Amino acid sequence: MLSRAEAWRTRTFSALRHPHYRRYWYSQLLSLIGSWMQTTAQQYLVLELSGQSSAALGWVTVAQFLPSLLLSLFAGAVIDRVPRRRVLLVTQLTLLSTATVLAVTTHLGIVTLPLVMLLALVAGTANAFDMPARQSMVVDFIPRHDVPNAVALNSLSFNVSRTLGQALFGVVAALGVGLLAAGDSDNVARLALPFYLNVGSFFVVLYVIATLPFPAREPAPHGSMLEDVREGLQYVRHTPAVRNVMLLVGALSLSIVNFNVIIPYYARVVFSAREGTFGLLSAAFGIGAMAGALWQASKPNPLRNLRVGAVILILSAVLLAVTPTALLAAPVLAMCGFGMLSLLVSANSSVQLTIPDHLRGRVMSLYSFVLVGMGPPGALLSSTLISREFILGPRWGLVALAALGLLALAALWTRLPRTFAEPGAAAVKAPAGG
Repeated sequence: MLSRAEAWRTRTFSALRHPHYRRYWYSQLLSLIGSWMQTTAQQYLVLELSGQSSAALGWVTVAQFLPSLLLSLFAGAVIDRVPRRRVLLVTQLTLLSTATVLAVTTHLGIVTLPLVMLLALVAGTANAFDMPARQSMVVDFIPRHDVPNAVALNSLSFNVSRTLGQALFGVVAALGVGLLAAGDSDNVARLALPFYLNVGSFFVVLYVIATLPFPAREPAPHGSMLEDVREGLQYVRHTPAVRNVMLLVGALSLSIVNFNVIIPYYARVVFSAREGTFGLLSAAFGIGAMAGALWQASKPNPLRNLRVGAVILILSAVLLAVTPTALLAAPVLAMCGFGMLSLLVSANSSVQLTIPDHLRGRVMSLYSFVLVGMGPPGALLSSTLISREFILGPRWGLVALAALGLLALAALWTRLPRTFAEPGAAAVKAPAGG
């Protein structure tokens, strides 16, 4: 008889029993550590190049996520037509190229804020296709009953890498002072080392994607690209279990989920933190998110925690707004991460298990649209409300963002699903002309 700890471990990591998924999961973990080092270094670089401007940080975030807002609907139609391996190889090579340019220009001291914005835009365009393609391939390597666990483990990988990558940023940037900046701790060349390490991490995931045995997919009839997009939109519109989850995710992404703006601004401006503390505060959020993903992975029906995660996220954001010091902010940010991941794993699992396979690329692109595509307007809203130049200031501005999220949750509370539906079962048949 299995001990309680062994039973928990077996249940929590059940999707890793499947060898192809396991190879992919470990390669993503390594690559994402590099990506999170780069993301944290890029945020710090933007603040240095702009004189600590939250607006500049917001605009770079807009450039990074605007392509998801503009292209996600068409990206889904492409993913349902083109082999996923081909899509992923192109997107990963594009991301490798942008990381290389950022590394070299930062090392040489010729990096500029417009260049960072341009590279963020190119990387964002690749991610508009990469994210839904990776989410869609979960079902390619595991049976249906392990899908919720795989979604949780993907989130775990994302947040283990966030925690390690952001914590390593401070260490790597310090090494960069000696290795690349000739001992000058104010030289931006020190920030090139995280970018170089990220370049190296891409080669592992490229090899795994190139060698994974992607299963053949059943061909689905296709009309024009616009007809494919319309079919995906109609499905979501007439499937309440998917529609209401996406509405909640979109509303919270627009308001309170913009921690890629909130954390660096609070760390650098509100708490006056340098690289080490900045990285550790970011890592605290990742530790909480990792705990949330583990908690969800151990649950047979993580959907039950959809509302709980949203409540924890909103309340902990309010608590962050009144936290006086960086030291006390660390556990509060961990609570924010725990709540956000509990919410997002539940939401992603609900959508993945409801949609039919021939619509998977389009519907997951719509999910990416509401999660990531709301990043640009959300970043502008967040950076405006929490700016020290705005009338509310950083603390009351964060309270206002949390209040907007609370209003959305209250409006959708009774309409959110409590159990998983069979693929297509929850859909109401769309009228022929609508």
